[in-house]
Amino acid sequence: MLKKQKAHKERNIVFLLFTIPGFLLYSFFFITPVLMGVYYSLTDWNGISRKYNIIGIENYKKIFRTNQFIDSLTFTLKYTALLIIFTIVLGIIIALLLNRKIKGRSFFRAIYFIPAILSLLTVGLIFNQICYYIIPEIGKALHIEVLSQNPLADKNLAMWTILIVNLWQGLAIPTLLFLASLQSVPADLYEVATLDGASAWEKFKYITLPFILPVVSVVFVLTLKSGLMIFDYIISMTEGGPGNATKSVAMLIYTHGFTQNKYAYSIAEAIVMGVLVALISAIQIYFTNKKKAV
Repeated sequence: MLKKQKAHKERNIVFLLFTIPGFLLYSFFFITPVLMGVYYSLTDWNGISRKYNIIGIENYKKIFRTNQFIDSLTFTLKYTALLIIFTIVLGIIIALLLNRKIKGRSFFRAIYFIPAILSLLTVGLIFNQICYYIIPEIGKALHIEVLSQNPLADKNLAMWTILIVNLWQGLAIPTLLFLASLQSVPADLYEVATLDGASAWEKFKYITLPFILPVVSVVFVLTLKSGLMIFDYIISMTEGGPGNATKSVAMLIYTHGFTQNKYAYSIAEAIVMGVLVALISAIQIYFTNKKKAV
C-alpha cells in the first residue's frame, strides 16, 4: 500500500515538473503582457517616452464620454451579427449543394476552397482595386447607377461590400465543417423519411438539422471572433472610411495606438473590447451547456 502511494506521489511530481515549463511560458507570453497592459491603461504613456503619469481610470472614462468608441462598437456588433447570420445560412446551403451526388463534385469542392488559402490583406487589396477600377465601368456599361461609382466610397454600400468580400473568402471553413457533419448523417434515415412521405423541408428539419447543430455552435463562435476582431479587410479596403462609416473597434485601437501615439488609451480600448468578447463568450458557453444538460 505504501509503495503504491509512493509511486503515485512520484508520478504526480513528474507530471508537475512537465507542466512547469508550459506554465512559465504561458505566464511570460500571455499573463504578463495582459497585466502590463492593464497597468499602462491606467497611465498617459504615449508608447515612446520613458516618462508617464498614473492617471487612474481616466482613459476608461474618456472611452465612454466620446462617441468614437461607441460608434465603432455599434458598427462592429452590427457587422458581426450580419456575418454570423450569412455565414451560417449560406454555409449550410452551400454544404447541402456540395453534398449532392453531382458530376464533378470533387472538382467544385476543390475550387470553392481556394480563397481560404489566400491572405486576408491580399484579398482586401485585390477587391479594393476591383471596386475602384472595374465595378464602376461595369455599372456605367449596364447603366446601373448604384454600381457606377466605387461602392467603397459610399457610406451605405461600404460595409456591405466588405461583408461580401469577407463571406467570399471566409465561407470555406464553415462550409467544410457543415459538409463533414452532413456526411455523418446515416443515409437510412433519409430513405425511411422518403418512404413515409416526408418533404425536403421535413427531412432537413427533423434529420439534417439535429446532426449539424453542434457544428452551428462551433461556427458561431469562430465567426463571432472573426467579426469582433475585423481589421484586415477594413485597413486594406476603406481604412475606416468613408467618414468613419466602417471604422471597427480593432481599426480604432490601431489608429489611436500606432498613428496618434495614444498608446495607453488604445490599450484601455482593447481591454474594454476584451471584456466584452469574454462576456459574450461566457453567455454563449452558458446557453450551450444548458442545452446539453436538457
